[in-house]
Amino acid sequence: MSDTNPSPMNDAILQVDHLSMKFGGLVAIGDLSFQAKRGEITALIGPNGAGKTTVFNCITGFYKPSEGMLTLNRRDGSSYLLERLPNHEIPARAKVARTFQNIRLFSGMTLLENLLVAQHNKLMKASGYTVLGLFGFSGYRKASAESVELARHWLEKADLVDRADDPAGDLPYGAQRRLEIARAMCTGPELLCLDEPAAGLNPKESMALNALLMDIKDNTGTSILLIEHDMAVVMQISDHVVVLEYGRKISDGSPHSVRTDPRVIAAYLGVEDEEVETVLTEVGDEDVIEQLDTGPDSAHGPGTSSSYLAGPVTDTIGHSEGERVTVSKGASKAGQFDAKSSAAASKAAAQAAAPPAKAEPAAAKPTAKPSTAKAPAKSKVAGVSNRLTAPRGGEADNLTRIKGIGTVNEKKLNQHGIFHFDQIAAWKKADVAAVEAYLAFDGRIAREDWVGQAKLLAAGKETEFSRRVDAGKVETSHASGKTAKTVAGKTAAAPAGKRGGRK
Repeated sequence: MSDTNPSPMNDAILQVDHLSMKFGGLVAIGDLSFQAKRGEITALIGPNGAGKTTVFNCITGFYKPSEGMLTLNRRDGSSYLLERLPNHEIPARAKVARTFQNIRLFSGMTLLENLLVAQHNKLMKASGYTVLGLFGFSGYRKASAESVELARHWLEKADLVDRADDPAGDLPYGAQRRLEIARAMCTGPELLCLDEPAAGLNPKESMALNALLMDIKDNTGTSILLIEHDMAVVMQISDHVVVLEYGRKISDGSPHSVRTDPRVIAAYLGVEDEEVETVLTEVGDEDVIEQLDTGPDSAHGPGTSSSYLAGPVTDTIGHSEGERVTVSKGASKAGQFDAKSSAAASKAAAQAAAPPAKAEPAAAKPTAKPSTAKAPAKSKVAGVSNRLTAPRGGEADNLTRIKGIGTVNEKKLNQHGIFHFDQIAAWKKADVAAVEAYLAFDGRIAREDWVGQAKLLAAGKETEFSRRVDAGKVETSHASGKTAKTVAGKTAAAPAGKRGGRK
């Protein structure tokens, strides 16, 4: 568990190697590897349910990992395998302290008393684990004075010394957060684990928290590992960021490299498969757009043995006991982005390798239609039976009134000759399959009953969703939620300033 012969100080204070944690058939953490460097702030982020707190619970001994190693390297050169240490020895011997998502102060005790409780072990040792402290034993008096001095020091650091004698429960929420961190620091940790310290804080309280954490990092040598959803805090104070999704690492590097990683954006936004690139483009970050077809930055994070190269989250996860647990296909948005990027790269490579087509006389292709910009798109949907070259009467129906067709998908449908509700209402099984092939809906049309909705709307009836569109509660590219014909016939005099004019 520990190196009896201290070795030179390791640059990484915490080394996580192939960590897995399962609860029955649920794999909360799958093959996770990362490092937290000494003297740095490492942030562990990810969507809700990504497994961040489970990682903390494994590090601090609340859970014993199913697989993997957790190595803590102290300043004196000794190392501890945290998964083998009893719970109470992790803070005592490995010098790891933590806070929790929910504040766990002794609300009826004063601020000073809360910080003295954190030094209980030192005071008990000074009393000889007897009642000598009650009789003014000199060693105990000295230890008690030192403990009070340390407590006051951290109250000053947390900007709480003026309220040292007030009950902890009387403090504002942000001050209670800082007091909890000060209490953890009174244990003299080398690694401080903070679970969502900025949760529920207003901007002023977040600034005070940032100042305290930066002071700890710069002046104590304590390394910090934090879980946080407040990206302003993460980006301002972190030196290194690790991103989890469904218990797997999807990104690992500097705050800037993680912030611009399309996989991270896809995981947080939770967009549909076919809309990942559209969303990133609408964000308007040129750095992100340039990385759409690239892999992770090899300059950041561990080498090729790290867990984010171990395979997509959709793979079946194997365990030493022989149990097989499969994560739902399509669950990981980062995995979807990887698949999309790989397909785009393969297509580009195939196009580059293909020889240029030779020019042929027009007579050689008597069936060819006049060349148009939409010709490639039409070739993709040969199976759609009722395409039109243009909307009837020059005006298209508002297809966004069908639940599941947003402005992006409406534009794609229009580009492929679908303009009216009655076209969608007449789709057969082959038509649905053809549309799903080029919009990558994968069952979405049947799941959301586009055909059934279109039949109602084509008959002049309404659905609950179409009424929401008509009321302006859902974004639409049309001047109104009604069909183009209704707009022309009944509301032609609508105010020109209404949001979302017709394209």
